[in-house]
Formats: sequence, structure tokens, C-alpha cells
Amino acid sequence: MDEITAEALNPEEFIKQKVDEISGTVGDGLAINALSGGVDSSAVTMLGHRALGDRLKTYFIDNGIMRQGEPERIVSVFKDLGVHVEVIDARTEFFDAMRGITDPEEKREAITQTFYRDVFGRLVKESGAKHLLQGTILTDVDETVAGIKRQHNVFLQLGIDPEKTFGYKIIEPLIQLRKDGVRKVAEALGLPEEIYNRMPFPGPALAARVIGEATPERIETVRQATAITEEELADVRAFQYMAILHEDRVTGMRNGERDYGAQIEIRCWDSVDARTARPTRLSYDLLDRLAERITNEVPGVVSVTYGIATKPPSTMEVV
Repeated sequence: MDEITAEALNPEEFIKQKVDEISGTVGDGLAINALSGGVDSSAVTMLGHRALGDRLKTYFIDNGIMRQGEPERIVSVFKDLGVHVEVIDARTEFFDAMRGITDPEEKREAITQTFYRDVFGRLVKESGAKHLLQGTILTDVDETVAGIKRQHNVFLQLGIDPEKTFGYKIIEPLIQLRKDGVRKVAEALGLPEEIYNRMPFPGPALAARVIGEATPERIETVRQATAITEEELADVRAFQYMAILHEDRVTGMRNGERDYGAQIEIRCWDSVDARTARPTRLSYDLLDRLAERITNEVPGVVSVTYGIATKPPSTMEVV
């Protein structure tokens, strides 16, 4: 399919077309979708419910690697929109799947298989659904096909048939759009600004922000650092910002003694569509406050750095 740029996009026409396509594809059957709370999955959720009503079952998969308080927040937002979201506790399954894995692509693949084959495979069987709606966008496809990183939600473009592999068909109504176009559609669907202007968040969630093994303890470290980063940078007009936990431990000092601890890297990006990006020129006072809070409030962290390489050659997420 051809790209629809944000400039050429008519959101109302796009919504009508996709609602008709979803309805026609699913027919009288059931479909399911996973809602993460990001703008892509939120837009797909609203498109699906417009097309199918209660015949779309929406789940929030609590995989243990989401941001602080995320399940409760997203369930509440969508309840106000008239959409029931069922939370599935799959934390044990995901951490078991990631145990001992340090390679970035192997980690992504473990998350992909746990999500699509195990958790959603089970939900499909229990619900009787034949279709999964998901928020794959064009940038996901580009990065996967180019070999930059394996996005967890890209299959057909790699020659993987989801129906044969997982037992259900996948519908991707946003696949012609990039992030700026999705935001316009999300706003037109009536989603609140806190959702349609929300920063991008990776499919592998906080596991994409832990270099090395994503244990529950290491995820909790980056979760706390993320909460502080998002609080401190909330007024910064950036495309995306994040905290990253490095694998190596570094030498620090506390109370006059050696403290061999963890290192957090902060990244903050200026971009339009995520294809290229430049680090945001944050004030030193703001960076100083971030470092002070993270080293004082997140147990075990002794070092905070700021990433200053552009994309390319860097990428926005570290894993």
C-alpha cells in the first residue's frame, strides 16, 4: 500500500474507509486487540469499536514491563470513552521468556513469541476470534525490512503468515501512516490529548530500555528512572524522551565510600516522524536536576549521562 502523508491525510475520510474495511473483513465474527495506551494502539482500538462495537474484545496485557501505573491509567481513560478493557496478568510468562537473554534481537523475539503465540494465541482460542487488530505503522515496517531492528508487530512484510504461525489473521488499519498521521486520526476519533499527543513507546516496552537481561529488578530500576524523567521533561516540547539502563556497573561514591552501581542514560529527541532525529538541547540546570533526582531516588544508580548522537547513526531506542 502507498504511504499517506500527514499533509495529504483527510482524517474523517480515512476513519470512514478503515471502519468499513474492518467491518467487511471481520463480518459477523469477533476480533480482539491489545491496547498498550500508545497513540497507535489507542487509535486502532477506537477504529475497531466503531466498526464492531462489542464484537471487538480489547485487552491490556500486563507484561510486567510497562511504565508505572500504566494498566490502571489506561483502563480508566478508555472507560471514560465507553470502551471496556480487560487486564490480563501475564507478568510471569514474559519474565520467564526473557530469562537469561541479553541479545537485543533475541529479547525482542522472546517478547514477540510470548505475546502473539502464547498470550494472544490463548485469548483467541478462548474468545473464538479469527482476527487481531493491531497498530503497525509504516515506520515499524521500514525499520524491520531494512534490518535496523525487528519490530515486534511486523510479520507479512517478512514473509511470516500470522494465520499459519499463530492461528489468526492480523488487520493493520494504520499501516499507510507514520506517527504524525496517526496523531491526526487519533484526535479525529475523539481520543483525549494526553493520548493523541503521547510520546511513542516501544512495543517491547521497558525491555527495550534495558541493555542486557531484563530481570524484574532491572525493569523496576528503569521504571523508576522513567517516571522521574517523564516528570522532569513534561514541559519540554520534544518528540520523545526516555531513561535507559546500561548493562555495565560503574564506580561511584556514597557517604565517602565506594559504591559500585548502575548507570542511567537519558535520551531526548526532536523529530517529526522518527525517521531522523536530533537530541534536544536541554538546559544544564534541567540535566543537573534529572541527575540529582535519579541518583538520589532510584536505588543503586550512581551515574546519569545524556545521549548526544543524532539518528542516524543512533536510533531512538537503545535495544
